[in-house]
Amino acid sequence: MDRNQEIALTQMGKSVEKLGSSTESYGEKTLMRFLIARSMNPEKAAKMFCQWKKWRAEMVPLGYIPDSEFADELAAEKIYLQGLSKNGHPVVIVKSNKHFPSKDQVQFKKFVVHLLDKTIASSFNGRETGNEKLIGIVDLQDITYCNADLRGLITGFQFLQAYYPERLAICYLLNMPQFFVTVWRFVCCFLDKATQEKVRIVTSEEQKQEFIREVSEDVLPEEYGGRAKLVLLQNVAVNY
Repeated sequence: MDRNQEIALTQMGKSVEKLGSSTESYGEKTLMRFLIARSMNPEKAAKMFCQWKKWRAEMVPLGYIPDSEFADELAAEKIYLQGLSKNGHPVVIVKSNKHFPSKDQVQFKKFVVHLLDKTIASSFNGRETGNEKLIGIVDLQDITYCNADLRGLITGFQFLQAYYPERLAICYLLNMPQFFVTVWRFVCCFLDKATQEKVRIVTSEEQKQEFIREVSEDVLPEEYGGRAKLVLLQNVAVNY
């Protein structure tokens, strides 16, 4: 860590205290995520951190949300947790043709938190370091208008932006049908530039090969060019 980063961390800590909170029990790598997300501005990072702490206490009072709260979502067997990429990032796959918009948005938001928390926790080597990132793969194969969940997509990405800063390494969109191009353009209106730059739409053979190299054949299922089997989210045990 360079001198400028150390100064920014110190200033952020003081700003957090002025806001009536504390950075105690949070490591430098965790705090740096907030600084990076706010262009190394200590005051803005402190505000984001305090908002995150308040949200976290209300949304996840136990520190995690158990699988048992999401029987319906998990029964759809639409999300898979594949292990770690070649760079050590947990890889989560969403099969969009098995997803339908939720009628209970509060419960759906909790499910998004559960999904992100569990994905990140699957990369812990004994304990959290604070700067773990994830790779998301959204498979749009065979989706119809019934599966196109605008609100759900926006919620997922906005949660990543607001409450999981610098947690997304990259998100791949596979097999995008023509009608979804318009949907995605609309979703992008709600994403900041940094998030949009982390999304890659895979179409060409060259892009597919790069995708396989970046993620790793060891964790990608056979249908995506890898050697692994699909592993359902609920079949993965993690320590939060």
